[in-house]
Amino acid sequence: MAKSVNGTVYEISGPESAPVVTLIHGLGINRQLWDDYVPELSRNYRVLSYDLYGHGESIPPPEVPSLKLFSKQLKGLLEELQIDKSVILGFSLGGMINRRFTMDFPEYVQALIILNSPHERDPGEQKIIEERVAQTAEGGTQGTLEASLERWFTPEFRSGNCEVVDKMRKWILRDDPVTYTQCREVLAKGVKELIRPYPPIEVPALVMTCENDSGSTPEMSYAISSEIKGAKTVIVPKLQHVGLMEKPELFLEPISRFLDGIFSKKN
Repeated sequence: MAKSVNGTVYEISGPESAPVVTLIHGLGINRQLWDDYVPELSRNYRVLSYDLYGHGESIPPPEVPSLKLFSKQLKGLLEELQIDKSVILGFSLGGMINRRFTMDFPEYVQALIILNSPHERDPGEQKIIEERVAQTAEGGTQGTLEASLERWFTPEFRSGNCEVVDKMRKWILRDDPVTYTQCREVLAKGVKELIRPYPPIEVPALVMTCENDSGSTPEMSYAISSEIKGAKTVIVPKLQHVGLMEKPELFLEPISRFLDGIFSKKN
């Protein structure tokens, strides 16, 4: 673990000469989301994971959170580590940040992997997510947490893997309520700036979600893919929003295949 000059706590592992894969977690959690992923990916790749501002061990946001702020945070980290190109993998809010980053700083992006991340919502869906922001602002992180956990994990997993669900609960309850609410608002409203990007995103891309993810639906993943030429789409059956913790192997296999395909073509 190390801390950058801009206050970002990060970890980096894997062969120093290998292509870099940067991992961005989602709202309210931290780089430990990737504990099942780093050992596997770092066999063949240089893997960078870090905590977003206001999450984990990184400093609080230096200004009101926005996709632009998180994009600049990542740029500063890559510059400091002298990483000129990376595959950027993001989950949920992280999958919004990596799209924003690609729009802002395309020269740094080798490929995109977008996991369980939203696209354009219909008015009813948008109203629901904005109501959740208001509920969080009024009741704190615990105000909507249990309902969120029900949306994120399948009932079978919640009943049989209490330690994993409790770990997620503790991560979120450690967050500053004001920052969490502000970041939840970014998740709710920031998607509007990512739709139909111009100029278009033109890097290899893998877009994944789960069959029963109510907030980042399969239809949304197909819509994201439709806006990135040549993007591949994978829908993981049965799981919900945080299926990547529930069944990591169902994500690691297509991610590894995608990465191997990109870099085998370059050799």
